[in-house]
Amino acid sequence: MRILGAILAGGESRRFGSNKAAAVLEGRALIDWVREALAPQVDALLLCGPEGLADRPGGRLGPLAAINAALHAAHGFDAVLSVPCDAPRLPADLRVRLQAVGAPCFVEDAPVVGLWPVELAATLDLHLTEADRSMRGWARRIGARGIRLEQPILNVNTPEDLARLAGRDD
Repeated sequence: MRILGAILAGGESRRFGSNKAAAVLEGRALIDWVREALAPQVDALLLCGPEGLADRPGGRLGPLAAINAALHAAHGFDAVLSVPCDAPRLPADLRVRLQAVGAPCFVEDAPVVGLWPVELAATLDLHLTEADRSMRGWARRIGARGIRLEQPILNVNTPEDLARLAGRDD
């Protein structure tokens, strides 16, 4: 199965107060941590957001618009593995775990982390025209299965989250 990795970096970062992708953890930007963790698990990698692939059909529709853009850009791939730019401690076996469940699937405590078949692009186009544009609403619509990981995927929403993550022993 050929998988395109998509790092979602288009959020407004309102609670954080500045661009989370550029926030520094242990001397490196969060997005660099994510890129390093995801790259060996996928066949190719792209960035969704202002510095990369534009949301489809446009901005301000949340992470599903970024996933939609990635699905439409995934020519020659079977699925897209989506992750946020603010989750620097991704499991090294994330792809394996998601593939074991089968696409479509997502991580229960971080539903933007998921494995989405490319064939769902047209369905997501339609879904984005409707009222419920939440990740869980999308997952319900397509019958995606949620999985639980032993260790939750921690993401950074506030400066306090970043400080807590920096203080953890990993």
